[in-house]
Parts: sequence; structure tokens; C-alpha cells
Amino acid sequence: MKINISSQLPVSQTTSPIAARVMVYPFIANEKLPEQLARVARQAGLVAETLQQDFKAGLKETLALYPSRKGFDKIYLIGLGKNPQPADFTRVFRSFFYQNKKKLPATVYLYLKTAKLENAIEYIVNGVCLARYEIGVFKTDAQQGTDFFETDTALDILVAEKNIGKAQLQATAGEQMANTQSRIMTLVDAPANKKYPEKIAEFALKSGEMYGFDVKVFDQKQCEALGLGALLAVGKGSTENPVRFIVMEYNLSAMAQKPLKKIGLVGKGVTFDTGGVSIKGAGSMSYMKSDMGGAGAVLGAMEMAAKLQLPVHLIGVIPATENCVDGNSLKPSDVIHTYSGKTIEVIDTDAEGRIILADGLAYLKKNYEPDVMIDLATLTGNCIAALGYKAAGLLSNNDQLAQQLLETGQATGEKLWRLPLWDDYKDMMKSDIADVKNLSSLPIAGAITAAKFLEVFIDEHPNWAHLDIAGMAFGDSEYGSMKSATAFGVRLLTDWMRGL
Repeated sequence: MKINISSQLPVSQTTSPIAARVMVYPFIANEKLPEQLARVARQAGLVAETLQQDFKAGLKETLALYPSRKGFDKIYLIGLGKNPQPADFTRVFRSFFYQNKKKLPATVYLYLKTAKLENAIEYIVNGVCLARYEIGVFKTDAQQGTDFFETDTALDILVAEKNIGKAQLQATAGEQMANTQSRIMTLVDAPANKKYPEKIAEFALKSGEMYGFDVKVFDQKQCEALGLGALLAVGKGSTENPVRFIVMEYNLSAMAQKPLKKIGLVGKGVTFDTGGVSIKGAGSMSYMKSDMGGAGAVLGAMEMAAKLQLPVHLIGVIPATENCVDGNSLKPSDVIHTYSGKTIEVIDTDAEGRIILADGLAYLKKNYEPDVMIDLATLTGNCIAALGYKAAGLLSNNDQLAQQLLETGQATGEKLWRLPLWDDYKDMMKSDIADVKNLSSLPIAGAITAAKFLEVFIDEHPNWAHLDIAGMAFGDSEYGSMKSATAFGVRLLTDWMRGL
């Protein structure tokens, strides 16, 4: 699919019948709607009163029209609701184009000649391009047929002539974001036998080669030499797929006229989580292929920073492992020696994500001393209990950083909600025999105590945030009848870095 930006229809489009012609008009449900619908009715040779009665521009509402006058063979009206936010534009257009991509002709025209719509072009194009994604890659009876996203199709976006240049930049950014998000969704949606630590490392290496950032991958022996005891301990139960420790770096400092902010990201990369010896129930285990959603967010943020040439020095760290059951598996009561030198008493082997993040955070802090540290992890069911599937948990020791992330989340639709990181919860992670235990003895405040555990391994870094994305990395969508990957965090981190 090619995206074209112009201010008017091609002459041939208005004078002769060529291929099937479709126009898409998005509308906001405000006081201007009746007048706008009347204009469409006049152009299409329809009755304005009937159109105004049948279409109210509710969120995701659609109405197909068949004009009686020459011009277009079909017109779609799409509702954006009363006060659409950026994420609403993405959701509405992703849903519409996904549901209709087998019906649409080779060229679709999209009318965006209002200030509100033109300012949302990045999110609109992002939604359109995300509709290309499919989760059924392993189906052997996939239906064949025309698809709007084939290479010889086009989306022609109509904007005011003075805004063509700006619109082109926005459209390009939206398409680039969708391409990376789709790559990350493909990775997170992949089943455990197609996605294991080595495959995550291969993805990172290929991404670095494609988009221009450095990638180092440490295999199991190298992890042993580094002293990554926490990562290795969790990986002991996986006999066929050993751990990988991935370090990525994108740095434009040599080209910058002033020092760049050094940002460190750590993503939980558990490619499948059985819970280990503290095994999970069967009801939820099929979704545990998504337990590397934090790693996916970091991979996506690295790609986007490089693609957009953002003026930052970015380091991404991914400890990657499976958490399996074997005779060598980590056991409750084991004591682990970590990269930082601190020790962990294992209370529950299903609290493994924080264990591997301990090594990732300590390695990042010691070797790079970033200005900002952010980790992302599908970490606790407790966070889902607190916030449901509408927001990720945010815990931070820096108010300014927390506020920046909160505001970015509201703007992008990848919402966060701040939870306390008070020392009142610190004693709940106290161990009698080690420096810290990996799970509180009380079945309360689980998301907070997990963050208090991670805080032990940041070496008093003053500008750190932890994002618990357990409820957001996998969600419901038009892609399928079950939950699928969302690429949560990619846009959040990218837009936060753009805002810097």
C-alpha cells in the first residue's frame, strides 16, 4: 500500500469511470455534524435529513452510502465520538480498515480537511497500517483473496494544500510506528516453540542491522563469566533453550552539538512462564507466551529511536529466558547470588520476572550510568487486580519522571497510573537469610512490593521508573477471538523520548 497526500482529487477521478471508487469521511460528533452531513448529502444526491437521522458519529459507528450522482461508487461515514483522543483515531481506523480490507478497492480516498483531523494524521495512518496485521500466520487454510494492503494499492489522503508537507511527515511517522508495532506484536504473539531466548536475540541482532544500532548478545557461558547469577538461576529449568543476555545501544552523541540524555531501558524477556516449581494453573498458562511483553517494548523503542533518528543516547537491556520445570529448576528456599553482589531468597519461583530484572537493572546501572532508568515487565497479577486492563502500573522514585510518563500515557492512550513506592512496604520484602526475598509473605500490595524488590538493585539511582504492564501487553481486539499482543509501551516510550 502506498500513501499519497494531496489537496484535491485527480482530474480523472471526477470525469470518467475507472476502477471502483471509495471515499471515507470521518466525523466528530459535535455541533458541526449536521452541516457536514448535509454537504455530503448534496454531493452524493441523497436526502440530508435522512442522513442526519441515520448517522450520529458515535465512536466506531459506520454507515455505507451508495451515491446517486457521479463521483464515487461508495462512501463510508466513520464516527469518532464526541471528543476523540489520539488513541481513539488509531483504534477507529484500525478497526474499520481491518474489518473491510477484503472489500476495499485498490484506491481509497480519505477526506481529512479539518484542523482536528489533519492534526491527527499520524494516529490515523498508524491505525490504518495496523489493520494490515494478522495473527493467523500458522493457519494452513487461510482464505485467499484481494487485500487492500497489497503492494499495488493506495490510500489517498486529502488535506488543505498548505498542510501537505506537514501531513506527509505525520503520515510517514504513523506508518513507521505501525511497522514496528506489528513486528513486536508478531514476536509477542509467537508461540513458545517458535520464540525462545535465542530467537529474541536473533530478532535484536536483525533489528540492529536493519535500523542502525549496536547489539551484543551474551550466551550462557558468557553470562556465567559476567556473573549474571539471577538470570542463570531462572533459566536452569530450561534444558533445551538456554538464557541470553541482550544489550543494545543507539547513540547519536557524536553528531550532537550538546550532550544527549542517556536513557536506559530494561525489558523482562521470559519467553514462556510455566511458573517453575511453583507451577501456574492451566487456565492462564496459554497466555504466558506474552511474558516477554516488556522485552518487546524495549525492542520496539530501540527501533523507533533509530528510525526517527531521535537525539538520545539509548541503551536497551533484555535478560531472556524460559521459566520451565525440570530437575535442575530453581526451588523455593534457594538463595541466588546476583550480578550486583546482593543475594535473593526465593519464596516463589513464579515471581521470576523480578529476579531476572535484578541482573538487568544492576548491569545497566554499573556499566552505563544512565541519566534515566526505566524497566517494563508483565510482572504481577496484582497490578491487573488494581487497574484492570485499562492502565499499566507506574512506580517511580522521581516525581518529574513520573509526571512526564503519566502525561505521555494520557496523550498516547497507553495509560499509566502511579502507585506508591513508600518505604512503608520495604519490610514486606525482608529476608532472614538473604539480602531480600522475591515475594512478600502477605497476599497484598503485590505490584508495590515487586517494585520495592527491584529498587534494591538500582544502586540508589535517583531517576528510575518501573512499569508493570501485565494487564496491557496482551488484550482483546478485532484481530481474533482470544487475546493477542498490543505492543504496549512502544508508542509510550517513543513519544516520551520525542518529548525530551
